Amino acid sequence: MNKMLEIGIIDLVSKKPTNKLFARIMNANFASIMPQVVGVWCEEEGHNVNYICYTGKEDLINDLPINADMVFICAFTESSLTAYALSNLLRSLGAVTVLGGPHARCYPEDAVKYFDYVVGFTDKKIIQEILYDRSPHRPMGLYLNAQNQPLSLPGVRERWKFIEPTLKKAPLIKMVPMLGSLGCPYKCSFCIDSTVAYQPLDFEILKEDLKFLLTKFRRPLVGWHDPNFGIRFDDYMNAIEEVIPENSIDFIAESSLSLLSEPHVKRLKKNGFGAMLPGIESWYDLGNKSKTGSTVGMDKVKLIADQINMILRYIRYVQTNFVLGLDTDIGEEPFELTKKFVDLTPGAFPGYSLLTAFGRAAPLNLKYQEENRVLPFPFHFLDNNQAMNIKPLNYSWTEFYSRVINLGEHTFAWDAIIKRMIATKAFIPRWMNLVRAISAEGFGRVAYNKVILKKLDSDIKFRSYFEQETTELPEFYSETIKKDLGPLWNKLPGGAIYHDQNAYMKSEIKRIAV
Repeated sequence: MNKMLEIGIIDLVSKKPTNKLFARIMNANFASIMPQVVGVWCEEEGHNVNYICYTGKEDLINDLPINADMVFICAFTESSLTAYALSNLLRSLGAVTVLGGPHARCYPEDAVKYFDYVVGFTDKKIIQEILYDRSPHRPMGLYLNAQNQPLSLPGVRERWKFIEPTLKKAPLIKMVPMLGSLGCPYKCSFCIDSTVAYQPLDFEILKEDLKFLLTKFRRPLVGWHDPNFGIRFDDYMNAIEEVIPENSIDFIAESSLSLLSEPHVKRLKKNGFGAMLPGIESWYDLGNKSKTGSTVGMDKVKLIADQINMILRYIRYVQTNFVLGLDTDIGEEPFELTKKFVDLTPGAFPGYSLLTAFGRAAPLNLKYQEENRVLPFPFHFLDNNQAMNIKPLNYSWTEFYSRVINLGEHTFAWDAIIKRMIATKAFIPRWMNLVRAISAEGFGRVAYNKVILKKLDSDIKFRSYFEQETTELPEFYSETIKKDLGPLWNKLPGGAIYHDQNAYMKSEIKRIAV
């Protein structure tokens, strides 16, 4: 029998220290489910687990499990350089390190240079294999990937010992992460879930978890981590209605507009759903997801605006999600249409993302790489906003950033903010809209994009990087990484801020050749 291991688990919710108001209030609510699941699985194998959710306000280095035999780190791509530095530090202290999460799925070719194990789809068998092997794999780590997503996962009750201390870090809003399904039936070409088959999880576990939460909170708040909540709508609602009193738990979920008909929205309200995050993405594409069919342009704007306003009559908080820079966009029209939509739906908060190719996350990324349109921006900036790593098809860089800035200024002008507050009746959603607008997501993002545009106009070396005339990283980006990582900068492995942006394409060519 193998000896008991000291296991560390680090969930990197934040990539850097932060004291920003929104982060202090909300970051603890963005904890991932899989690090908690791995913690349960490790304990079931007889090991001792030390779990850390890093929200940006902790002293990460002092909190590290320095005596751990093995450390699992979960990271999105924007946090991967922090993860690389932590792995380097922990390995120097004798630990074996494992990377999981979205970055491991998207960039395994790069991650194996800095971790002993890198895991894509992860099930209990893979975790057992790692715990049994437990040996260093250097200089190149071992990549492991399950054939499919797990058929079941530990629920809230089993994960509670990891959930509870994380929620204590949230001063006001305390959101419990739950998951009812994996994958998505829609095939949005830019989405990491587009190639993952939809799979519901065990509804009996879901029901037990809801009953359990009513023993822990007077009125629990649940954040559904499903990529697209409510695909099996009646099954979800029946499960909720079967085990908890009507409107006794608050729910937040991300769903597609095609599922949010008025009868469905009424039923969602009845069952305590107070916030929905539907994806609109494009005025010219993805009609199946919004149930608008071939309707495009202004006709689609009016159709969806009417639906969003209907949803707002029942649901207190609605965030509408857009992707800027899609290949279907050309000229000023897509931006003007979005501004018109913002005016027509003053109660909704618009969330804007710049089109980003995350390694092997989506098949479309192969096309971008084959067309030599992917830029090697350091992972640190790949958060859908700090950098767009795909050269726009129909815009120059200066034109694109000018239009993004103009849209941001329209969306977060004071008159628009005031209209949004007036149209939002509930206190907490109104307050959330205000904080998001005047913080990094609104004012801050507009200001940041203005800095990028100014450098594009005035700095030849900066512009040359964007135009793919040089791969020399502008000092602006390297200095930002150095500042954000702080003491971890000196632990970052040499060359880690660079990566092969075409690694996915090259691996596919090699695979086909074999």
